[in-house]
Amino acid sequence: MPASLHARIRGAGPTGALAALALAQAGWRVSLHDPLAPEALQARERAYAFTHSSRELLQRLGLWAELRPSLVPFRRLHLRDVAAECDVRFEPADLGQAEAVGWIGSHRPLMALLLRRLGQHPAVRLELGGKAPAACANHGDDANDADLLVAADGPESPTRQALGIGQWSHPYRQACLTVQVEMRGCADDEAWELLRPEGPFAVLPLGERRFQLVWSAPAARCRQLEALDAPAFLDRLAGALPDRLQPDALLTPPRAFPVALQLARRLHRGRTVLVGESAHRCHPVGGQGLNLCWRDVAVLQRLAERATRGTLSPRRIGAAYGRRRWPDLLLTLLTTDLLVRIFSNRHRWMLPLRQLALACLARIDGSRALALRAMTQGPCRLHQPLAAWGDGDQQLSPAPALSGHGALSAPSARPE
Repeated sequence: MPASLHARIRGAGPTGALAALALAQAGWRVSLHDPLAPEALQARERAYAFTHSSRELLQRLGLWAELRPSLVPFRRLHLRDVAAECDVRFEPADLGQAEAVGWIGSHRPLMALLLRRLGQHPAVRLELGGKAPAACANHGDDANDADLLVAADGPESPTRQALGIGQWSHPYRQACLTVQVEMRGCADDEAWELLRPEGPFAVLPLGERRFQLVWSAPAARCRQLEALDAPAFLDRLAGALPDRLQPDALLTPPRAFPVALQLARRLHRGRTVLVGESAHRCHPVGGQGLNLCWRDVAVLQRLAERATRGTLSPRRIGAAYGRRRWPDLLLTLLTTDLLVRIFSNRHRWMLPLRQLALACLARIDGSRALALRAMTQGPCRLHQPLAAWGDGDQQLSPAPALSGHGALSAPSARPE
């Protein structure tokens, strides 16, 4: 068994911090660097959708039981094509024995838990808050002696740029506006994905009638919405939501940000691997962003465990990581891009095709299970049984055969 393998991680956001814990649990020494202090790393008003692939990783790392009380499960997901006037409902039965379709959690409790666990782990060294990267120092624990370098330093990754790794990039004409509101007419365990001609619109429950909204629209419209005062914004918001959803109060200022599809041309170079948004970004439709990043971490941990056992050379981790991640990344980015292209338009000739697709999704046995499994576990794990939900570090067991029900009806009206 190799003695004392060392990894250096650049970037301590949710993906970099989780990667540090995953590698430490795999038996590695880990140095985690970020120019932001712990307080700044936690100071974001943001919410994430957690799918079952992320839940499984958190359970494996012993984090789920402690994080779960701060998460809000959603047990119904309404997928609505507003222009085609079709509605499909997903429920836990579509995943077999599952507690929920997914969970919504806020950034602050997640980062507080990750940083606390990192500070308690004897194999982790934190370099947070403006300290110079150890790579610039000349001592034995420096990055030049690290067996693995992990770049988790965001979509503008200085590490990726320094390595000369280019990327494919497609900026969408849409932007995304995020805001938290208090709202009536929606249960605290319901989530919505509204497919509107101007762009997807997600409604995510935060509990106690609070909801995180992710509103995609043309960039100019998002800037206009961002500049409105609270009453005017709530008025525009009410017009964009189904009639039964009534916004009452603005809880956070609306913030708009550009949206793009990005993919690094390679996922490793030498000892360095790219994880999370340093390697890829996708449209937030379907809430895939963080979960796709954390599937990077899951693969990296399995390879690190093999290196610890001596069955994989640390020098071969990068190539093995790339081979395992490309299929999932390409399929997920392609799927999210197609969803935006197909549903975010006003082409009337496409409406019958969209109605037919959603009718099949609602009425054909197993179709919702297949679609929901692809969304919650990743498109490359469709052949694997969904691990049953459990508490904390319980052994994960296969779920029963998939079954479910859905409805098609006329309506009443995402880092790192």
